Amino acid sequence: MTETLAPRIELPNPLDPEETMSRDELEALQLARLQHVVAYAYDRVPLYREKYDAAGVHPTDLKELADLAGFPFTEKEDLRKTYPFGMFAVPQHEVSRIHASSGTTGRPTVVGYTRQDLDDWAKLVARSLRISGVKPGWKVHNAYGYGLFTGGLGAHAGAERLGATVIPLSGGQTEKQIQMILDFEPDAILATPTYLLTIADAMQRQGIDPRSTSLKVAVLGAEPWTEEMRHELEEMMGIDACDIYGLSEVMGPGVAGESNETKDGSHIWEDHFRPEILDAFDSTKVLGDGEHGELVFTSLTKQALPVIRYRTHDLTRLLPGTARPAHRRMGRITGRSDDMIILRGVNLFPSQIEEIALKVPGLSPHFQLEITRPNRMDELAVKIERREDCDTERGLAAGTELQKAIKINIGSSCRIDVVEPGTLARSSGKLRRIYDLRNK
Repeated sequence: MTETLAPRIELPNPLDPEETMSRDELEALQLARLQHVVAYAYDRVPLYREKYDAAGVHPTDLKELADLAGFPFTEKEDLRKTYPFGMFAVPQHEVSRIHASSGTTGRPTVVGYTRQDLDDWAKLVARSLRISGVKPGWKVHNAYGYGLFTGGLGAHAGAERLGATVIPLSGGQTEKQIQMILDFEPDAILATPTYLLTIADAMQRQGIDPRSTSLKVAVLGAEPWTEEMRHELEEMMGIDACDIYGLSEVMGPGVAGESNETKDGSHIWEDHFRPEILDAFDSTKVLGDGEHGELVFTSLTKQALPVIRYRTHDLTRLLPGTARPAHRRMGRITGRSDDMIILRGVNLFPSQIEEIALKVPGLSPHFQLEITRPNRMDELAVKIERREDCDTERGLAAGTELQKAIKINIGSSCRIDVVEPGTLARSSGKLRRIYDLRNK
C-alpha cells in the first residue's frame, strides 16, 4: 500500500507592525527612542559621559533627529580601549550572552546582549529572512560560523523565530555541507557569498549540478558582494540570492535585509537603528539621501551595549524604501574606507576588481590582491583563477583583457597573474582579499 503524504501547509507569515508604519510615524518613534538611548548611554557608560562632556553636548540637547549630528562618534577603537566590558550599560548578571570579533588586528571588540536584546535580535533576523523570501516551515541550512562570531547564532535564532527548521552546519567541512544539502533537502541556505560559491564549485567538481538541489533562496552577508556575484550565484545554482547586513558592534546580522521581489538593496530596520551617511572626506558633514559616503549607525533599543553614531567604515548611500516604503534602503556596499587601497594616488576597492573581473569571459570570481613595494613604488598584483572551461592560453588572454579594463575603469596599472582553478585559498567565513606585503 502506497503511503500518501499530507499536503504541505503554508504557515502564517505576518509582517511586524513597524514594517507597515508611515515615514512620519517611524520618525516619531525614532526620535522618542533616540532621546531615551542617548540619555541612557550618558548615564550608564563612562566613555559616553566623557565624550559628551568633552564635546560640550548633553542628552537634553537632542530635540529633533537632526540634532544627533552634534554628538561625538563611537569608533571600534573605543570598544578596544574599554576591553573587555567597559562599554556595557548593564551589570554582568543582566548580560545573557557575549560575542566578540576575531581580533585579528588587535584586541577583539566585545559585545553583550540582555534577554530583551536577544529577543529583538531574533525578531529582526526573522524579519530580514522573511523579506528575502524564506518562509515558516522551510528547512534552512545555516553555514555561518558559530561561536563568538555573531553570524551563526544570530542567524540561527532568527530562523527559528521565523518558524523555520534550522540545520546548524556552521562553516567549513565543505564536503559535509554538500552531503547535508543533498540528504536533508533544505529550502534556503545562509552563508557568506564567497563560501556559497566555494560550495557550488565543489559540487561541480563532484559532478553535481548545483541547480539540481532543493535550494530556492540564499541569504548572504558578512562581506561586501557585487551584482555580478549575485548573477553568478543565481545562474550557477538556480536560486534567488539576497543580501543581509549587520555588524557585531551594532547588533549582528539583521540590521537590514533585502527583498527577493525587488533585489534593490537592504531595507534598514529603522525602528531599531538610525542611519546616517558621512562625507568620506569630511566626517563633520552629514550627507543627504542618495549621496555616497560612510555609513553610521545609532542603536535605538539596545540595552547591554548601546552604540551612538558608530562609524562602520562601510561605503554606501541611503535610498527611499520600496518593499517596505517607510524604511530606507542601503545601496550596495562599494567597499570599506579602511579597505581602500591608495595606489599611486588612485583609490581602489576589491569590489571594483570583482565587478570588472566577472565581466571578462574565462575568469572566475576567486581572486586576491597583493601590494608590494619593490623599488620604493607601490605595485599591485591581481591573482585570479581561470574558469575550469578556460584553457591556459585563453586564460592569459583574459588576464590581459582584465588588465586593460582595470586601467580604463579605475585608472591604475597592475600586474595580472592568472592561476589554475582551485589554487587560491577558500574561506568558510569572511574572505580575505587584500595581502599587504609592503613591510615584508
